[in-house]
Amino acid sequence: MPAAYDFFMKKGNLIILSGPSGVGKGTVRKHLTDVLKVPFYYSISMTTRLPRNGEVDGVDYFFVTEDEFERNVKEDNFLEYASFVNHSYGTPKNVVDSYLDKGTDVLLEIETNGARQVMEKRPECISIFLVPPSFEALENRIRGRNSEDEATIQKRLSKARSEMALK
Repeated sequence: MPAAYDFFMKKGNLIILSGPSGVGKGTVRKHLTDVLKVPFYYSISMTTRLPRNGEVDGVDYFFVTEDEFERNVKEDNFLEYASFVNHSYGTPKNVVDSYLDKGTDVLLEIETNGARQVMEKRPECISIFLVPPSFEALENRIRGRNSEDEATIQKRLSKARSEMALK
């Protein structure tokens, strides 16, 4: 379609799903896509951490090296990025914008600091903050993953306490 007609095209909505680690962001997203069949593009984040059991590169995350991640930072290719428990995470801006420009709604499933960065850059976005039924339920979910050592679990719980104050 010629560029002169671009103003007739509806841009997609940018939707943020955020909350503390372990709150169930992935569960809510899967329910929206698999059960309710909400038609949006789920933005896959880039990370330097290793895949957890069952995670697939290009499906759950783009698993990259520190050098690849830093190259994307230098090229300003992130809507948001952060480091947590010795790993980096970021939302590739070029991928998100390509879907929004086609009129497709895009869902970001990101942590609270990243959500804040996106809301500053894209104030038109829609932001949803999930909270657990209790802090104890959140701790049980994080421990139930059986994927991290006690020190990492404690860092996640400490961060979750401060994030819960944002609600």
